[in-house]
Amino acid sequence: MVQQRENLRNIAIIAHVDHGKTTLVDELLKQSGIFRTNETVMERVMDSNDLERERGITILSKNTAIHYQDTKINIVDTPGHADFGGEVERIMMMVDGVLLLVDAFEGCMPQTRFVLKKALGLGKKALVVVNKIDRPGARAAEVVDEVLDLFIELGADDSQLEFPVVFASAREGYASLEPETESGDMRPLLDAILREIAPPQGDPDAPLQLLISSLEYDDYVGRIGIGRVERGTLRLGQPTRAVAMLGGEVGEIRNVKPTRLYQFEGLRRVDVDTATVGDIVCVAGVPDITIGETLCDADCPEALPFIEIDEPTIAMNFLVNDSPFAGREGKYVTSRNLRDRLFKEVETNVSMRVEETGATDAFKVSGRGELHLSILIETMRRQGYEMQVSRPKVILKDVDGVTHEPMELLIVEVPEQYVGAVMEKLGGRKAELENMGTREGGSSHLEFRIPSRGLIGYRAEFLTDTNGNGIMNQLFAGYEPYKGDIPGRERGSIVSHEAGESTIYGLYNAQERGRLFCGAGIEVYEGMIVGECARNEDLVINVCKRKQLTNTRASGSDDALRLTPPATLSLEQCMEFIADDELLEVTPKTLRLRKRVLGKELRMKSEARKK
Repeated sequence: MVQQRENLRNIAIIAHVDHGKTTLVDELLKQSGIFRTNETVMERVMDSNDLERERGITILSKNTAIHYQDTKINIVDTPGHADFGGEVERIMMMVDGVLLLVDAFEGCMPQTRFVLKKALGLGKKALVVVNKIDRPGARAAEVVDEVLDLFIELGADDSQLEFPVVFASAREGYASLEPETESGDMRPLLDAILREIAPPQGDPDAPLQLLISSLEYDDYVGRIGIGRVERGTLRLGQPTRAVAMLGGEVGEIRNVKPTRLYQFEGLRRVDVDTATVGDIVCVAGVPDITIGETLCDADCPEALPFIEIDEPTIAMNFLVNDSPFAGREGKYVTSRNLRDRLFKEVETNVSMRVEETGATDAFKVSGRGELHLSILIETMRRQGYEMQVSRPKVILKDVDGVTHEPMELLIVEVPEQYVGAVMEKLGGRKAELENMGTREGGSSHLEFRIPSRGLIGYRAEFLTDTNGNGIMNQLFAGYEPYKGDIPGRERGSIVSHEAGESTIYGLYNAQERGRLFCGAGIEVYEGMIVGECARNEDLVINVCKRKQLTNTRASGSDDALRLTPPATLSLEQCMEFIADDELLEVTPKTLRLRKRVLGKELRMKSEARKK
């Protein structure tokens, strides 16, 4: 018999990047009494990953739970970047409603559209939270109108259009039903969750169905599957069957027996013996459990369909490091190490693909965007892996004999004086202006439709053209017919002529030809890229050259040579910089740019053969 669980709510917090999701969860945890009064709690406590804390972004979805008025509220904090959209999509399967967070100043942004479209498509009820109402320039009433327009544009039904609105300042820790009033705490938001989000319902006595939507790993109990009980009741040690729905067909059926069950209480996992309809639980003791599998009653193995995850749009090759400095810093350097790590990644990262290539030391890795791939590279280097990666390339599709390429919706916010420079650069990259407006404070709001490959390598140029004052956001907007050739990098590379240690004398001659990436006293090898040439050609220079000492000294010949401080490129900047005939060498301590073919004569012969 179908029952409603009035004492339980399951919600996900969705929003564009940096609109305050993790800060809001922090405040809900604090005000619900999860922490002791004398406990020191760091900001963004849900961002437990080192990379998340360093970059100030959420990469992996996180589960937590609070209690309010005898009701347990399961909360899932989701990423805001489009590159981690796969995390958002599958988390929707675990919840009955969503908190759609919108910045009171910025309004609806690209990822707001993306996450809301997914939620509405699955029939989820949305509670709109207009956050940062204490921010200077906040325009809460206009933002609510923008959200309504977005709901209509995305085809929301009548019940979804009647969305409730709560105004909040997550940083200051209050929420209210009117933008001008301050309540002093988060109760108005918590009351709205209980009032507006439907409780889960189902038959606790029916055959079990539990869909695995996320994975974690524990050193003691191994792989842990996280999912929601859709039907029936799961008891510890109960014989069950794991079955997946693949392409509309039921896959392999395995007999399994969970050995540990956990539920979330605050930031902890708590052991439980049973879980019933609507509960979000962690299941341990099921070997090789994967996302999309359903744990079923042993006598009734019925798989639940899993949400379709959007396909990757950008690919790059991961290769074994074969540079002269290979093996100096890394712990894992062989092709077997690299292969095992990449295939382990796709078990939990459902929006990423790994394929073997014709070469035994190279693997093609496809993801949602440059950030998606760079986070994987950065994670691997911190784990002690060495590798080389190629320039990212978009994934093209053949549709009815016509080549199609991925497109992006690009939204740019820049001060008015930089609009001309931005439009000129984007025009050369096949961007089409779709919308233009002016925001309060004199900034311009531009919306473009641009091929994904047109954005590779553009972010650094954009920051230079706008003196660091511009903000750009992008969102995958589907596939369209190929737009034609886009000019590549306009400048060449400065390449080291020989192996050795760079000297001030050698670098002084090189810096007059362009921008340097390394300083004096750095070990280099032949074919390593040490700078960016000012002209559209590669320049080979001996940066290890030393000044010859003689008995004759001319006036002024011993004056100290001054070097301009070298540019230090981040991982993403390195990925954007490299050309098709170049690679990025990644080790736990160092990033090096290099030519694929290290020897100058071999490179010239290779170029001659191509021509």
